[in-house]
Parts: sequence; structure tokens; C-alpha cells
Amino acid sequence: MKYLLLLFLGTLTTSSCQDYGSLSFTHSLPKTLKEISGITIARDSSLIWAVNDSGNKAIIYGYQPGSNSIVKTISVDNGFNRDWEDITTDGESTLYVGDFGNNQNYRKDLVIYTVTIPDSIAHSKVDASKTTFELEDQKKFPPKKKHRNFDIEAFVYSEGLFYLFTRNRSSKFDGTTKMYRLPAQPGHYTAKLIDTFQTCKDYDDCQVTGASLDRQNGKLALLSYNKVWIFSEYENDEFFSATVEEIKLKHTSQKESITFKGSNTLFIADERSHMQGGNLYILRLK
Repeated sequence: MKYLLLLFLGTLTTSSCQDYGSLSFTHSLPKTLKEISGITIARDSSLIWAVNDSGNKAIIYGYQPGSNSIVKTISVDNGFNRDWEDITTDGESTLYVGDFGNNQNYRKDLVIYTVTIPDSIAHSKVDASKTTFELEDQKKFPPKKKHRNFDIEAFVYSEGLFYLFTRNRSSKFDGTTKMYRLPAQPGHYTAKLIDTFQTCKDYDDCQVTGASLDRQNGKLALLSYNKVWIFSEYENDEFFSATVEEIKLKHTSQKESITFKGSNTLFIADERSHMQGGNLYILRLK
């Protein structure tokens, strides 16, 4: 018992002494979420819905920050987690899970699962509806390394449409993320390329790994390992013509999960790797 107490106090001291830059440390996440790749908040719930990436179970986890525990799970019985990279919501009772991670740019089985959150059930199993799609400008699987900008790790839902953002893996990296649009309906579609945005030119610091949309004022947030871009004051879905604020987090880790918690607060999570990360943070906007 004495050893466990010392271990707990040591862990707490280590967390409190670390420099998290612009972020405020909240919790070390449960081990179940060590490969967390997407988070979102639905309704006015206190839960954060989270997913893990490739090779993990096809389960959506309802994480309670207050108790730092997983209190609900939704198992997608007719789904497979080839590479779940993000989760978003319609703001009400529907969750969308993007199985579209594509590091090598060769996948032809991109899919988004749609799940209705069950009421008052701690552990449930569901059959999800599926939106399958291809990217209109990808012709080779994989393309040449200098053209590999077809990996998707971030998306949002807005007014019956999905907006997807690429993680640029080109050997001639210039920071360009591409934005695609497709209907948020069951069926097969071609995702239309509608715009591009240049983040920055550092390969290790400027790849888009997560996204979130604030439904109160329309702010769009894009995430990288060390930055957040906030887009505001745009017309219709012209996100990239918006006013853009770049926020340097001053803390580099494998951050792939972001969601708004109110208009001026963001939850951000990173994967646990080499005894680092696996945490939930808060970023407060000015």
C-alpha cells in the first residue's frame, strides 16, 4: 500500500511539474484510450465521446472527465476499425466515426459510420449506417510520394454535409491541407475537393490531425502536434476564406483529438507513446 501511494504521488508530482506550454493539464487518460485519435461532445452532455485508431476494437467510448473514467461504450457490430481517425457529431444525438486513416495513400475502402447514441445504456451494441466514398482527385493507389496528400485524419459535420481535411504526407511537404465535401447520408459518394489551406512548412509540426466545429458561433479548429488554427467570420462553408488565428501550443506530442467545450474552450488529447502523452488538456481561447 505504501509503495502504491508513493507511486501515485510521484505520478501526480511529475504531471504537475511538466511544462505543457499553452495547455492546461487535466488528466492522464485511462489506458483503454492510449491510442486516442478523436474526441467530440454531443448534446449538452458531460461526456466526451472518444475513439482509438488502427488495430483497436470498433468501440466508441463515453469518457467522463470529472471522474476520469469510461462510463459508457458503444460497440459497432457491423463495423471494423481499420484506421478510425476522428469522431464528430451533429450536436444532438448522432455520432459520426471516420474510418479513413490512409498513411500510405492506397486505401479504396474509406467509410464513415453513423451511430445514434443509445439512451441510458452503459454498454450497448449497435449496427451503424455507412457512408462510403472516394476522393475525386485521387487516381493512383498509392500515388507517387510527392503527391501523397490523400490521408484523412480530421472531419466535421455541418448542415447535412461532411467536411474532410487531409494530413499531407507528401515527400515535398508544403503544409497544404485539402478540404473535401460529401453528403452525410448512407450510400456511396465521390468527395468533392472544394478548397485548400497552407498551414506551415514544417513536416513534423504542420500536418492536420484533428478538427472541430463550434456550433454556437461557427468557429472551425484544426489541430497539429503543436498548433491550432481557428477559422472564423466566413460565409457559408468557405472556411478557408475566413479570418485565421494560429495558436502555438508550445508543447509537441502526438495530438490527434480536439473538440470545442463552449466557444472559448477546447479539449485536446494526445496518444500515449514512449511513456509520454496519453493526456487530456484544455486550451482556452482569447
